Amino acid sequence: MSQQLPDPHAATDAEMPLVAHLTELRSRLLRCVIAIFLVFAGLFYFAQDIYTIVSAPLRAYLPEGATMIATGVASPFLTPFKLTAWCALFLAIPIILHQVWGFIAPGLYKHEKRIAVPLLVSSIFLFYGGMAFAYFLVFPLIFHFFASVTPEGVAMMTDINEYLDFVLTLFFAFGVAFEIPVATFLVVWIGVIDIPTLKKSRPYVIVGCFVVGMILTPPDIFSQTLLAVPMWLLFEIGLFFGGLVRKRSEHEEEAEAASDDQPPAPLP
Repeated sequence: MSQQLPDPHAATDAEMPLVAHLTELRSRLLRCVIAIFLVFAGLFYFAQDIYTIVSAPLRAYLPEGATMIATGVASPFLTPFKLTAWCALFLAIPIILHQVWGFIAPGLYKHEKRIAVPLLVSSIFLFYGGMAFAYFLVFPLIFHFFASVTPEGVAMMTDINEYLDFVLTLFFAFGVAFEIPVATFLVVWIGVIDIPTLKKSRPYVIVGCFVVGMILTPPDIFSQTLLAVPMWLLFEIGLFFGGLVRKRSEHEEEAEAASDDQPPAPLP
């Protein structure tokens, strides 16, 4: 009796879905890299102008006759180059999220897709909104405070690379902080935390917002409040919309359960 040999094509057929997913992931990552490179190539010519715009909040409060300085030999070139690369990444976020959505969308249910698309769009606008909030409102307050507390006899002349690292940290921090509504909505929608628990935790959330404001802003109550209050309001917005969607999901589940409990109609 001859022993049956294993089919060499069986393993290949079983591995094809994984190979196809990895191939699609590689192609989408490549598209993201190409998108970032194209945006960077379009912005590189304006690298010096971009740095001038980003540094305007600090230069507005420098003492008369003072300027920013470059302590590194290559800093006049590398610092605007690095800023342009980060700007390209930030501006390419919609394309990156679109590629992420194209990769995960086939594995989602219809009602999940209905929620995920508004979440992706709102997360983009909230991130950009946090960066704009930092640039137009927080930066002037911070740099005005720093200029006002400069000791007498000390010239305030900030290094361009240190300034860039500082503002990039704040841009990212405020962009992430403004994602609070999306995070709150997700934990409610998924069912990790229910609405009553979040409402009971409201005092701790408010204290946490002021702690974050104290860390990210100068030590004055006005700057801390300017960050803490929007973060708390964003939490309330996420809580409100999370409650609406949760109630709607419960009503749909109850309707489906009621329809399943009904006896079948008698045959004529």
